[in-house]
Amino acid sequence: MLTIENIGLSIQGVPILRDVSLKISEGTTCGLIGRNGAGKTTLMRAIMGLLPVESGSIRFGGHILSDLKAHERAGIGIGYLPEDRRLISHFTVEENIKVPLWANNNTDETRVKWVYEMMPEIGRFADRKALTLSGGQQKLVALARAMVAGRDLLLLDEPFEGVAPALAKRLMEVISNLKSEKLSVLISESDYSHSEKVVNKVYSIERGQISIMNTTNAALEVV
Repeated sequence: MLTIENIGLSIQGVPILRDVSLKISEGTTCGLIGRNGAGKTTLMRAIMGLLPVESGSIRFGGHILSDLKAHERAGIGIGYLPEDRRLISHFTVEENIKVPLWANNNTDETRVKWVYEMMPEIGRFADRKALTLSGGQQKLVALARAMVAGRDLLLLDEPFEGVAPALAKRLMEVISNLKSEKLSVLISESDYSHSEKVVNKVYSIERGQISIMNTTNAALEVV
């Protein structure tokens, strides 16, 4: 589904990612674990085309992602929840959710209806402006937006960061339910305390390099 091979990326001349490789198979939920500044967000942004890679390749299905613009990646089934949510504050919740559809001139709202079924609470405040929501509610909306675009792959960057325990639990319930949809998911965290029960593989990133992560959880396939 997603194959990253030996990518390198620098920002203002400073190397951030060094020969990073990973693979996410169809229907697999993977963890990307690392401390702040380790390169998690940079890797997510590279996959989405928000930062240019200098070497290596990123492939998704039959696509070479470097050939596609950032908004076009949403059009081929990739959804992205950025760490800072990136909602448009003066848009309503529903307008924010539909942004990936508008960016690709897609009028099919089937995924929007599906999101409301998965997260009924979103539907209850669909007409509210994004700026009126709490930080946790905004995370739910950002996840909903990612799910609308992410028919095949979801990239979730620190989805539990700064979220109250009750809402973090709700986020985890929704992510866990996505397994039945056979979606591929990459979740970044500083540790896998939230996602431990749902991830199939765990990648560790440190100083921009992927390495083997040791874990005592027998259910995990460590790569």
